[in-house]
Amino acid sequence: MLIYNCKNCVEEERDPMKIPTKQNILTAMRWLVQNCQAGDSLVFYFSGHGHRQIDCSEDEPDGFDEALCPLDHATEGLLVDDEINETIVRPLPHGAKLHAIFDASNSGTVLDLPLICRMKSEGFYEWEDQTYGTPRPIYKGTRGGLAVCFSACDDDQSAARTPAFTGKMAGALTFSFTQTVHNEPVLTYGRLLNAIRSSFRKNNQSNQEPLLTSSARFDVYSKKFIL
Repeated sequence: MLIYNCKNCVEEERDPMKIPTKQNILTAMRWLVQNCQAGDSLVFYFSGHGHRQIDCSEDEPDGFDEALCPLDHATEGLLVDDEINETIVRPLPHGAKLHAIFDASNSGTVLDLPLICRMKSEGFYEWEDQTYGTPRPIYKGTRGGLAVCFSACDDDQSAARTPAFTGKMAGALTFSFTQTVHNEPVLTYGRLLNAIRSSFRKNNQSNQEPLLTSSARFDVYSKKFIL
């Protein structure tokens, strides 16, 4: 499991390898998938700032790359979705799985997975294929494993850090995700996503839509969520 919380722990961190610089995050990502094999279950969590920029590789349907903002992004640059996907998604072998959780703005497709689960009214959903409508379609899947991502908001939205949930500042996705998993030990992906969406609405965070993206299609209401 990899955890990067860029919002809270930077000032107190004394280990230079744990400071969330671009190089440290990439090094940790490579460690996460190194020697990965069937039966392995990987988790990557990021809480911090997100951004988007013009897509120069022409593989994004909306014309923008999504990105994370490392601590040193002003000098070393953003960590762009293409690089994230290449580092922790494409190496996944058959039988391995990766769960990524991004509590950041503009993070909807920051893992660059090909499929978005679009929730409709009354709980209906459909998988939206991101490989259509791009000038230069590029394979963004795995080597047979399953990669699933929960993001705080859509690509053109901001992620809230708010006292609305507990009275103290907290990321909307982080709080809603952890509370749901803690309170409901047996969950499906669909139930988890809808519970997060419901928590957002209840706490007046309806301006951001949490997203579920995946490397492969599955029935979100029958597949159990297991880290």
